[in-house]
Amino acid sequence: MAKERYTRTNQKIYFAGLALGALGRAESGESVSASGLAQAERESALFHLYGALLGLCHEIAGYYRLPHAADPSAESLLGAVQDLAIPELAELIELAHNRETWLARLLSEYAALFLPPQAPRVAKGDVRVAVIQVIQLDEAETEEGLTRAELETWRQNLKGLAIRFREGLSEC
Repeated sequence: MAKERYTRTNQKIYFAGLALGALGRAESGESVSASGLAQAERESALFHLYGALLGLCHEIAGYYRLPHAADPSAESLLGAVQDLAIPELAELIELAHNRETWLARLLSEYAALFLPPQAPRVAKGDVRVAVIQVIQLDEAETEEGLTRAELETWRQNLKGLAIRFREGLSEC
């Protein structure tokens, strides 16, 4: 692999695509470990999408020869360059700070990977209700999380940003 910064971004976008393909196969599979495989591939795709974002940040920072060009996290790099007038980074910072955007969600979901699992909080109920509850083992566990389509949208958005930014950064 060439030692250019853009190759890492491309590689991570490609790896995210591979993980999403495997996620699709795991979701359609009916093996005993299908749900575990799906979760593993979902996390893998998220990991590679974050890596692609970091790679893109490194590309831009390297092009402008910023002192923070080797920061190990996208959040620290974007935080360190907030006051600079670099349009590509300004767009990334704006996307990262607006909670409704795909980039803010990506950063939030990636950070959540490192938090310990938490049981949902349940309000105290009536004390006359039985303490031990009956559950059905056959029922599929409903998991609120990222869908494959949402992750693929994030991948396409990141890929589009990389292409657009590179066109603007290329020297004539």
